[in-house]
Amino acid sequence: MPRADDHNPADTAKDPYRRRVVDDELDELLAGLPAIAIDGPKAVGKTATALRRAATIYRLDDDAERSIVQADPSRLLEGKRPVLIDEWQRFPASFDRVRRAVDDGAGPGSFLLTGSASPASPPTHSGAGRIVRVRLRPMTLAERGVGAPTVSLSELLAGGRAPIGGRTDIGLDHYVEEILASGFPALRGLSPRLLRAQLDGYLERIVDRDFEDLGRQVRRPAMLRRWMHAYAAATATSASHEKIRDAATSDRGETPTRATTQPYRDVLERLWILDPIPAWLPTRNRLARLSSPPKHHLADPALAARLLDVDADALLHARPAGPPIPRDGTLLGALFESLVTLCVRVYAQHAEARTAHLRTWSGDREVDLIVERGSAILALEVKLGQVPDDRDVRHLLWLQKELGGDLVDAVVVTTGPAAYRRPDGIAVVPAALLGP
Repeated sequence: MPRADDHNPADTAKDPYRRRVVDDELDELLAGLPAIAIDGPKAVGKTATALRRAATIYRLDDDAERSIVQADPSRLLEGKRPVLIDEWQRFPASFDRVRRAVDDGAGPGSFLLTGSASPASPPTHSGAGRIVRVRLRPMTLAERGVGAPTVSLSELLAGGRAPIGGRTDIGLDHYVEEILASGFPALRGLSPRLLRAQLDGYLERIVDRDFEDLGRQVRRPAMLRRWMHAYAAATATSASHEKIRDAATSDRGETPTRATTQPYRDVLERLWILDPIPAWLPTRNRLARLSSPPKHHLADPALAARLLDVDADALLHARPAGPPIPRDGTLLGALFESLVTLCVRVYAQHAEARTAHLRTWSGDREVDLIVERGSAILALEVKLGQVPDDRDVRHLLWLQKELGGDLVDAVVVTTGPAAYRRPDGIAVVPAALLGP
């Protein structure tokens, strides 16, 4: 094996690469920091994004290359920089090597690490303060080229409630197509049959290989598949893990135990496949009695749709699908919320903001997404409809009354054709018109 793959970042300009929102963040961080780790599920585009910047590459998912690096870990610090250590979790000691190189004075832009999982044996040090972690999620609507955004989440978060506008031809059928089409770059443009086959293979690999790679043997694959099926049915709900576990009961009445399902959750989160939204628990305002369970989402709503074996016709006609998980509204509404949530999380990360959801203990008040940066709070509701009515904005108006000036803006994200402000000040923004 050569010491490393010599790589010219300019060579990637010949490749069909669609720029991601995270690219701006990476460019800024790499110019001033010595080491960046890009985290995200398999096939999300981590390596392709890192290759745009790397000059030397170590591919640790290659058995031969990894065995040589294991024999002489010092190789990882050699070569023209930036050095990319791809799939670093295959050799966790590589993380510690980079951390020590940073401690020893490595300059800005020295190392990039990509990882598709948190390793079974974590590094001896978290890397905090030395290696900055950046999350890469599947492609947003804007990154896919679906519509041309006219409303910036960063500008909404900045406050001022400026006038907004814009129109789009993207309608409900288009959004259903995008829910099913996936935001994994390599799956874009596939025919429906090929796409289903690829998604099935992706999910099967999780059960058959990825669990074992992380040191967790799956003794009963059918039970894991049933639990993933139930979790997909809980998309965009805060259903308890007990309800999800009960929904995974087999035809023979066999219910998985908590001791069985807890490792499922742990490993799937380490694989970045589960991407739950945490509950918002504010500390500087007078809101009280908020519930703390997370809202469930998979990394890509296409994975949820495939687990539930639904197509566009089933979603548009609200046919029953999946185990009986209680939810408000239709499965299509839940998957549309998951698609919007994916987009908002990417845009919020670009704006250096956190994303959460709000729900009171009684369940009488709920806001789908809270984006928070410092003292600025942006609230978003997701509605599967074109024109929201007063009932659709009642929770946003309640939150506005509770938070006063801390709530810099409030938005309803829709499937409609136009962006505008209602007379009460609530912004109405079609999902295809929302961007970073």
